[in-house]
Amino acid sequence: MEKAPNKEKAWDLVIRGGTVIDGTGAPAFDADVAVKDGVIAAVGKIAGSGVEEIDARGQMVTPGFVDIHTHYDGQATWDGRMQPSSWHGVTTVVMGNCGVGFAPCRPEDHDRLIQLMEGVEDIPFPVLSEGLPWNWESYPEYLDALAARRFDVDIGSQLPHAALRVYVMGQRGVDREPATEADINAMAAIAKRSMEAGALGFGTSRTLNHRSSDGSPIATLTAGEDELTGIALGMAAANNGGGKGVLQVVSDFNDPAEEFAMLRRVVERSGRPLSFSLLQSPRDPTQWQDMLRYMSDAKAAGLQMRAQVATRPVGVLFGLELTANPFSTYPAYREIAKLPLSERVARLRDPEFRATLLAQEPDSGRAPGLSPARAWDRIYLMGLESPDYEITPDRSIAAIAAGRGVDPRAVALDHMLDGGAGDGRGILYLPLLNYANSNLDHVHTMLGHDCVVPGLSDGGAHVGMICDGSFPTTNIVHWTRDRTRGPKLSLERMIKGQCRDTAETVGLFDRGLIQAGYRADLNVIDYDRLTLMAPQVAYDLPTGGRRLIQRAQGYTATIVAGQTTYRDGAPTDALPGRLLRGAQGAPQRMAAE
Repeated sequence: MEKAPNKEKAWDLVIRGGTVIDGTGAPAFDADVAVKDGVIAAVGKIAGSGVEEIDARGQMVTPGFVDIHTHYDGQATWDGRMQPSSWHGVTTVVMGNCGVGFAPCRPEDHDRLIQLMEGVEDIPFPVLSEGLPWNWESYPEYLDALAARRFDVDIGSQLPHAALRVYVMGQRGVDREPATEADINAMAAIAKRSMEAGALGFGTSRTLNHRSSDGSPIATLTAGEDELTGIALGMAAANNGGGKGVLQVVSDFNDPAEEFAMLRRVVERSGRPLSFSLLQSPRDPTQWQDMLRYMSDAKAAGLQMRAQVATRPVGVLFGLELTANPFSTYPAYREIAKLPLSERVARLRDPEFRATLLAQEPDSGRAPGLSPARAWDRIYLMGLESPDYEITPDRSIAAIAAGRGVDPRAVALDHMLDGGAGDGRGILYLPLLNYANSNLDHVHTMLGHDCVVPGLSDGGAHVGMICDGSFPTTNIVHWTRDRTRGPKLSLERMIKGQCRDTAETVGLFDRGLIQAGYRADLNVIDYDRLTLMAPQVAYDLPTGGRRLIQRAQGYTATIVAGQTTYRDGAPTDALPGRLLRGAQGAPQRMAAE
């Protein structure tokens, strides 16, 4: 990779000799890629030199990854780097998912929305309280605040339902009272203005898993069909009635047929596209098959309804540095829980204290993240090497303990004390969703459906329990190269899903392809060397707040709008990313073809 003086250079950037996987799903081919003024100018054998040249021989060149399910709503107001996502080839993120965010918001409700984000997305109150500048009240003002900033990725934002409901209804909204006609009209008017100001869409939550830090369910949990329809009709009224924005929903789907039928009616009435979160639940391990069938029926009727699918298990990480561990509700551990890590480690190593702890039972039958508390047959040791996200049951803590003839709690404790990069930094992994059969065969089937896109990374959220912003790297290394427990997917199929399909789902038709005229968001990847590293803890949030991060090796270069933002995983000085103001149309030259 080299730069030359800008003397009569034909191109800003030329990527030479790579294997291009262009995002269409077509077979890979060898070509150069030339970039000029932030867009792809030519693909093929490129004559003339670039101000910057990248030798991509023996490597693959892909469009930048588009991650449509993140929670950088707070981080984007204080940080220019949307890590961990931007470490994993992501060049566009969409936030405002699950109905949580920080606009619109009156000053007196600042703490209320922080507590909601703290509870739903596990981002500590002090981090948000210190980090958020609150130089907005309305949602358009929030977008203006973001538009003044620069990032290492492009950022799209969605209007969050919980913030909207609290803004319009106050305490009645928090208490989940039914919205009146006047309430719905007010929310619809704000939705219309927000889409016209540049929102990509509207996000809402209908799951009991989403609670404020005080334990109360999210304000949107029981919002009626009339409320959702009214908001969607407000979006449809934007653009002089031409409609703007997409709908994003997370739901428990307790009655899947009825819930999907309701969402389908909202789409039918409003004409707005919708995506929802689809995961395999241990409560009903085959329900996802019904959802695929419902989506096929909707597509046949001409409706745009897609599912965002997690491509590995959605699981919780436990550790002494993290939000919870299997001993969090044990009386002895509670006595030391507030001590600094080094002091807790010393106490846990003390033979007498250890014996006391292991002889106890938890105060709660449902220790944090465990259902039930003794889920040792479903908890695994997370090592320092590249993690295995399709791990076999014979490697569970229960199986290890049985093989050693010891208490599984002793295995867990020993790993947390000594299994990490340093004392007390070992991590345990509990897959909760998408792993009811202890394999990912169902995910392979989901990813083969024409109404499914990769999603649900939650980048920027769950900073003390989950670290899934690395999903895009898993999509490549696991699903196209390393999987041993079932069929793989082709690189062409996986890249199309993570680039073009995700972009189209949220109305970003100017990216996700390597073709002339499209935005020059690109990755150069050393496929053979691409490796997902194990999660680790960093203390780099406002107030020194803790978060889980996860890096990768093998990304030779990541390029946003023609500027190299990362070289071999290290950030450059370039921050070409910007706020996206609404949907983006396809390049004129391509649209005309």
